[in-house]
Amino acid sequence: MTLAEKNEAAIGGRKRVADLLARAERNELVEAFAALAEKPAVQTVRGPETGLVMVRGRIGGGGAPFNLGEMTVTRATIRLGSGAIGHAQALGTDREKARLAAIFDALWQEPATQRFVEQTLLQPIAARVADADRRKADETAATRVDFFTMVRGDN
Repeated sequence: MTLAEKNEAAIGGRKRVADLLARAERNELVEAFAALAEKPAVQTVRGPETGLVMVRGRIGGGGAPFNLGEMTVTRATIRLGSGAIGHAQALGTDREKARLAAIFDALWQEPATQRFVEQTLLQPIAARVADADRRKADETAATRVDFFTMVRGDN
C-alpha cells in the first residue's frame, strides 16, 4: 500500500468516526466514557461553543443551490495528555455531548484505545443508525406508487 493510499484510508476512517460521533446520542457517549478503565487527561482547546450554520439545498437534488435556513451546531476541540487532538460537531446545543465526542475522536486516534472506541461506541452507533435508515426506507417503500401506461388497440 502506497503512502497516498494509507493517507486516504486514514482520512476515510476519520470521516466515518466523525460521522458516527455526530450521530451519537448523549447517553451512548456518557455510558462509553463511564466504561473507560482509565479516564484520559483532557485539555480544552476550543469550546464547546454553539453557533449557527447555513443549510443549503438543491431542488430535485441537482438544481441550483439555495439557502434553506440555519441550524444550531455545537463544536468542541480537546487535547489528550498524550497530545492527540479530537474535534467534534453535533446538531443542537448539547455542549457535553460535543465535548465527549471530541474526547472519543482523540481516543480513536490512539492505538491503545482505538479498539475500545470501535467496539464499545462506534459499532453500536453504526448498527442503530443502519437500523433507523432501514426502517425509514421500509416506511417510504410502503407508500410508493408505481404508475404505468397501458396502450389499447391501435393507438
